[in-house]
Amino acid sequence: MRAYLLMIAVSAIVTFLATHLVIKITRKYKIYPEIRSRDSHSVPTPRLGGLGMFAGFLVAMGTAASLGWFKSVFVADGPIMGVLIAASIIAILGALDDVYDLDWMLKLGGQFVAAGILAWNGVQIVSLPIGGITIGSFGMSFTVSVFLTVLIMNAVNFIDGLDGLVAGVVLIGTSTFFIYSYLLAQKTTPSNYFSLASLISAIVIGMCLGFLPHNWRPAKIFMGDSGALLLALLMTTSAVSVTGQLDPSFIAESNLMPAFLPMIIPLAILVLPLLDFTLAVIRRLRAGKSPFAADRQHLHHRLQDFGHGHLGSVLVFYVWTTLISATCLLLFLEPAEWAIAFGSIGTVLALIYTVWPVLIRKLQERKAGN
Repeated sequence: MRAYLLMIAVSAIVTFLATHLVIKITRKYKIYPEIRSRDSHSVPTPRLGGLGMFAGFLVAMGTAASLGWFKSVFVADGPIMGVLIAASIIAILGALDDVYDLDWMLKLGGQFVAAGILAWNGVQIVSLPIGGITIGSFGMSFTVSVFLTVLIMNAVNFIDGLDGLVAGVVLIGTSTFFIYSYLLAQKTTPSNYFSLASLISAIVIGMCLGFLPHNWRPAKIFMGDSGALLLALLMTTSAVSVTGQLDPSFIAESNLMPAFLPMIIPLAILVLPLLDFTLAVIRRLRAGKSPFAADRQHLHHRLQDFGHGHLGSVLVFYVWTTLISATCLLLFLEPAEWAIAFGSIGTVLALIYTVWPVLIRKLQERKAGN
């Protein structure tokens, strides 16, 4: 665990300092977009925070490569080079979009290229470790992995509309996945706790911790596409890589739940982003617009219209992400009945918090009517 804590610290410190430097440079040269009608901020703010996060990622990966602890991860024929290339493509593509507002078709094409490089280098859903059942041929595995990666990248990017929203949601979800992947490694490979999934998760946790102080309301900088797409790519890398590292015989002989959790956890913690993404695509296509055309009808905007303030809307996402993440983790750690009970009680409380402004408004209207 000390090695992973070191990676979190290195990533957090470098991200914090690099983001501070990006803020200085973008303000000096006025590299920030004009305020749009759908924006929730009133002061021009740079959107290149992802570059600071990318610096944290690179330095942390370089540090890990220099340590003997992670020698099993940095093998010559491993996926590390693919991860680095894909992350670099996404960071550069996102930064260009943050500055020049690229055409959505070009951005989507770049995402598919990065996801393809990642999958080609071995980050694929090769099998679900239930008696060694594979999901199909190399082509099917490659295709599913690429589309899943692109889907999650866009889902995360779609909710990047409020200060601290994406960084906080990813921090909560990735922390849960890190705990899961670390404990799973202890059970399946007790002689070697070091895996690509846990390493990437630890680095992402550090990236979010280092970036959040700059992004908390009022934000000094936004992560932009360069940050949101990068975080999503790395989250997917962690999740997908686990499916190829589990011992099928161990899972088959003990408990089936760990076989599904590598895919369940990242998808579950992104329920709200995925829902927002789906609704946005349907809404825009029905209006005859591009599915990536911007508007002010995302879930975080609707929560504000609902009566939540800026912080309240962000906390709604935090609450639901924490609930879903914790419930999934309990499915791995405790009997299913405990996880279901926790999830049920938590759902009621989360719903109450979500609709709280409406309840208060209805109560006030009833009092005024009397």
